[in-house]
Amino acid sequence: MSVRAGREFLAIPGPTTVPDEVLRAMHRPAVDIYSGPLLALTDGLLKDIARVFHTKGHAYIYISNGHGAWESSLTNVLSRGDKILVLESGRFAIGWGENARRMGVEVEILKGDMRRAVRPADVEARLKADKGNTIKAILVVQIDTASGVVNDIEAIGQAVRAAGHDALLMVDAVASLGCMPFEMDKWGVDVAMSGSQKGLMAPPGLGFVAANDRARAAHKKAGLRTPYWDWTDREGDQHYQKYAGTPPEHLLFGLRQALDLLFEEGLENVFRRHRLLAESVRRAVGTWSEGQAVGFNIVEPNERCDTVTTVLFNNGYDPEALRAYCNKQCGVILGHGIGDLSGKAIRIAHMGHVNAPMMLGTLSVVEMALNALSIPHGKGGAQAAIDYLSQNVKA
Repeated sequence: MSVRAGREFLAIPGPTTVPDEVLRAMHRPAVDIYSGPLLALTDGLLKDIARVFHTKGHAYIYISNGHGAWESSLTNVLSRGDKILVLESGRFAIGWGENARRMGVEVEILKGDMRRAVRPADVEARLKADKGNTIKAILVVQIDTASGVVNDIEAIGQAVRAAGHDALLMVDAVASLGCMPFEMDKWGVDVAMSGSQKGLMAPPGLGFVAANDRARAAHKKAGLRTPYWDWTDREGDQHYQKYAGTPPEHLLFGLRQALDLLFEEGLENVFRRHRLLAESVRRAVGTWSEGQAVGFNIVEPNERCDTVTTVLFNNGYDPEALRAYCNKQCGVILGHGIGDLSGKAIRIAHMGHVNAPMMLGTLSVVEMALNALSIPHGKGGAQAAIDYLSQNVKA
């Protein structure tokens, strides 16, 4: 017996649910790629991407996923043989660093783990020990969707400045942009990158990079520059140069509508919505954890992010059995554990185009699965989420 009929709900940390308004905006004929309206669309999108990053620097749009934006960030400011420092707090900064290593960059990892955030004091100490300023760039993620951690980018930027080091601070904001504050200029971030398919509520396929003046000065000497990713080419006078060829028209139409939805709601309201829904999930998981079979991956409560909650399974209980039940019996697709957490965790996403019924429905289905599979858990997790929201979302 299944209660799966109806619209399937995707509760994975990307790609996220695309709003119907965005899908409708894309459902239109192609237009002349040399026409005025498309040029105006590009100009507006570049300005608004910079606005979401909170920077006066340059923004670039790529036909790519986040890995492409990683490559753009690296190739535009580094040369073969340069040394970078990767701040470990999960899986994705390590992956970004591995891409750099494969390009001939020397990579040092500031050791962390899958259960905690980067310690800014450790960053400061390592940079102070780099007497010759051999480290050219620092790579870190704001949110790691494998571990569910949020890093304090403002504090890390302060640590870099306190060390008196001139390394570029480069931040992956794929899982955070459009979901929580990102203050590129205020925090001293030199290069930031993101993608379209998470908090920005658009389909996969667009990568974004923002660069300040320090990064663009480094770009002039970068030896890894390649034609497709090159910022100088992207800043050319011809419209086709903005995309290194034919613009991805329909993705741009969708992105325009998605950004309009964010601005209409108001970014501060968007951030508060994410905080409330994330905390409701945490209240549910906290209640379930009383049964000792499941619990938070991130140990410190203030290091748990507002876009995805990673839930560890203990004592031999199988997260994949729960994921299968939620999917096949109820039509809710949860994220699986990845990297070191493969086969050990589920991930409940709460990012992008999400609201209370989506999240409360997801939590109820998870609790239903815990019951059906006889996985020990504290009772009333979904009710704890309801209680929290009812107390914090006033009439």
